[in-house]
Amino acid sequence: MAPAPDKAPALAPATDGRPVQIFQVSTLYGAATLAASLDAGQFGPRAQARRLLLISRNAEIPETALRMEGMTGYERIAARFDGVLDWNETIHPYHPAAWAPRPEEAPLWQRVLRTAWDLGSAPVELIVESIQVNPAKALAGTFPESALHVYADGLMSYGPTRNDLAQSIACRVRRVLHLDLVPGLRPLLLSEYGIEPELVPDDAFRTVLAEIAEDAADDPEITRAAAAGPTALLLGQYLAALGLLTAEEEEDLHVRMLRGAAAGGHRSVVFKPHPTAPPSYSRALQEEAERSGVRLTVLDGPLLAETFYERCAPRLVVGCFSTAMLTAAVYYGIPVARVGTAEVLERLTPYENSNRIPLTVVDHLIADLEGGEEPSVPGAAPDSLTPLVRAVGYCMRHKSHPGLRDETVRYLAGHYAEPGIAHHFDAERLGRLGLPGGVPTADRGTTSRLRRGLARSRRG
Repeated sequence: MAPAPDKAPALAPATDGRPVQIFQVSTLYGAATLAASLDAGQFGPRAQARRLLLISRNAEIPETALRMEGMTGYERIAARFDGVLDWNETIHPYHPAAWAPRPEEAPLWQRVLRTAWDLGSAPVELIVESIQVNPAKALAGTFPESALHVYADGLMSYGPTRNDLAQSIACRVRRVLHLDLVPGLRPLLLSEYGIEPELVPDDAFRTVLAEIAEDAADDPEITRAAAAGPTALLLGQYLAALGLLTAEEEEDLHVRMLRGAAAGGHRSVVFKPHPTAPPSYSRALQEEAERSGVRLTVLDGPLLAETFYERCAPRLVVGCFSTAMLTAAVYYGIPVARVGTAEVLERLTPYENSNRIPLTVVDHLIADLEGGEEPSVPGAAPDSLTPLVRAVGYCMRHKSHPGLRDETVRYLAGHYAEPGIAHHFDAERLGRLGLPGGVPTADRGTTSRLRRGLARSRRG
């Protein structure tokens, strides 16, 4: 086990008789969500349990990824816990996304972790993200008697659970904690198991974000960005790493964001690249900024985008489908606009890809910067959003949500042909499910042959 980072609390003794709560996180945004939940009393008084923060670095090459401990505001979050643990160090040399104990090994691994983490024989409660995949799934399997709480720190909470859960795990999940990023929209995550969502209070989360921003008061990156007098922030997501775009297409996406901001009169713009994005992204954007007469500042320090909102108060935030767009609107009242959602929706495979619901929400809710729509602060979810999300969710995971079929049939029958709706659905998939708007069975072979012929002609 890795030593606790500087200034983080040392592990409290295991002999104090209290139960243990282990909070697994992989991002500072997720850790901030948990901090807000703790502050709001959603896990009871601090004195009643020993709280441990378990950090997992899930990047493809964890050794090269930005460590959470090095991010501005981390110490404020860590101070809420009785100790900090490092999952990567604990399971080294295995990767967090790939490793889980075999069922017959779980008792042995639990003894190993209890010893390594000084848990003694105390009862353990697990608070995890993405329960359907590792490392959360690995932890749940290692502590099969532990109650589980799932927290969702982004827009994926509004979509269906991406994989089926073993009943031995599903029956132990007590709730899904989530931020109210789209007021009025109810999460589908884990709903097929009868698990209720629970909101993390807005004021608690906003207070945590303010704490983190306070730590950045003297940060040189923020100081440099503020000095440029920026009025707009562009959010990079590194969609090439997810296979949704090529690197060249994503560079062009960022360029389009800048052009849209410039067309709206913004002459000082900040670009916040994804932490794992290559430096060439910033270079391509800088060349476009020079052509457009825009002053560009790249904010590539270890900072949350929300820290920039707090310190610099931009008048516009532009992105593709980043959760940080909704955070800007909901918690800071900043107008937001989108670029490129339709293209990414078209590329997204398989249909049940868990990025589909975030894309659907942003595409439907947020103004299209290139389509001439005025950037705005979306309020409560419009009446049109919930049925769209539930219909897309049914098409993604119809076997998990058979109860949504009738309303999906009604929705598609009445709305499939409307502008802005059809591109959220795959006609062949609708046909296989026997839903309105689907390609009839007899036509699917012809469609496939045409696609193969077109592909051959392009190669030739």
